[in-house]
This record gives sequence, structure tokens and C-alpha cells, in this order.
Amino acid sequence: MKLGVSSYSLYGALQSGELDILGVIDWVADHGGEHIEIVPVGFELAGKPELADAIRSKAKSRGIDVSNYAIGANFATETKEAYEQEIARVKAEVDLAARLGVKLMRHDVATSKDTSIQNFHRELDRLTEAARQIADYAAQYDIVTSIENHGYFVQASDRVQALIQAVDRPNFRTTLDVGNFLCVDEDPVAAVKKNLPYASMVHVKDFYRRPSYLNPGEGWFKSTSGNYLRGAIFGHGDIDMREVLRQVKGSGYDGYISLEFEGLEECKNGTKIGLSNVRRMWDEI
Repeated sequence: MKLGVSSYSLYGALQSGELDILGVIDWVADHGGEHIEIVPVGFELAGKPELADAIRSKAKSRGIDVSNYAIGANFATETKEAYEQEIARVKAEVDLAARLGVKLMRHDVATSKDTSIQNFHRELDRLTEAARQIADYAAQYDIVTSIENHGYFVQASDRVQALIQAVDRPNFRTTLDVGNFLCVDEDPVAAVKKNLPYASMVHVKDFYRRPSYLNPGEGWFKSTSGNYLRGAIFGHGDIDMREVLRQVKGSGYDGYISLEFEGLEECKNGTKIGLSNVRRMWDEI
């Protein structure tokens, strides 16, 4: 297992200009991270191969891996032309992932206001074909592509599995986010256990959770059934993280684990505490 950090965790410092992405790599290395996951939020990377080269070089100079490249995508388009354009755009992002030197790449497949199971089944064939084309394209670089359980539409464990099985490519798997299942009101421990066999990458993230009848006010967002969620420092929230990590460790998973912090606390401190907690809990299991 290699523990590292998603660049998204330091979004606040990126957005304020306190750090640039190369500074984020230094920060992760300085705090004992073994890899950096590149999520282009808070900075632009698409169309900037020279920045990809700089990221790869900086990580190598600091002795850490660039583990994963994670981008958004939406193949639930209104027109065939837009659908084909989005596939072409994501293939160009695969080229950039190869430039970064990663062997893992997460791309979304859809966003939709209609998150019903009926609409999922209506869209599944198109999403499958797009993901299959991208996985086949990525195979030339020995890159494993993946879908993360987030975005409400393809977030539940069964929907993720349905897509993986429909795509039916050995290099299409899931970036398994242990916390995001709460957004669709699914028990994280049970969902992690179900989807671990398909995981190419694991995200560790914690949330506070309050029931729908107890509105806690500003800073919270709602799950699909109206419960309230707020990002937490890893180990401080309401998810049974020791059991989640026990499931991951017991499965024999030995790949990258990437910390995602999206709480209200200052991002560097929240990420630092979270990293320490993941290490401690993993060693204690």
C-alpha cells in the first residue's frame, strides 16, 4: 500500500494562490506522502503538456509517484455530435495522463438532473460505449481507466458495478471512494466490501452525517434522500473508518490509497491530520 494525497485536498491553497500544483507536490512529499493524485481543480492542466512534464519531473525529484489523473466527463449528451466530441476530448486527456506518467486515470461518465434508476438504464448503453472506447484507447499506454462512485447519477455501488460489467474491459475498473456512498445513502462499510474486487484506486474520505429532520445550517449539503452531509477530517467524521480500512487491508488490496479532504477546516492542517490518522489506523488494524 502507498499512501498519498489528492491535489483536490489542497484546493483552498491552490485557489488562494498560496500554493501552485508544484508546491502541492512539495507539500505532500514534505509530509510523508508516497504519491500525488492529480485532480485539475484549482488549476488548469488540459492542453498544457509542458505543465504535465513539470509535474512528472517534480514528483520524480521528490521521490513520490504520480498515481492517478482524475477528470470530469459527461457522455449523457443531447446530441450525437456532442457525444462524439466528448469522447474525443477525454481521449486527449488520456494522452495527457500518459505524459504525466500515470498508469491510472479516472474519468466521469455522466451528470444528470434525473438520477433515477430508470434514466440510468436509458443511458447505460451510451455510457458503456463511451467508456469502452476510452479504455481501448488507453490500453496503448497500459493505462487502467476507471469510474468513481460520485456525482449522484453513477454513485451507488450496484450502478458502478453495472457499468464495469457492461464495459467488460480488463483495464476499466473503479476508483473506490469510501465516503461518497453516503451521498446516495448507502452504508460505506457494506458498499466498500461489495466494490473492492473492482478497485483500481482507493480514496479515503470522511463525512459528518445528520438526519434529514435535523437541519444543521450552513456548510452542509444533502444526500439523495435529504440527509445532511459535511466533509470531515479523516477519522473525525461519522463513518466507521477503522472497519472500512480493515475491509480494504483484509481484501489484499495493495495499491494506492489517496486521501481526500474537503472539510471546512484549513486545508493543509486538515490534510495533515488526516494523513496521520490514516497511517495510525492502518498500522493498528
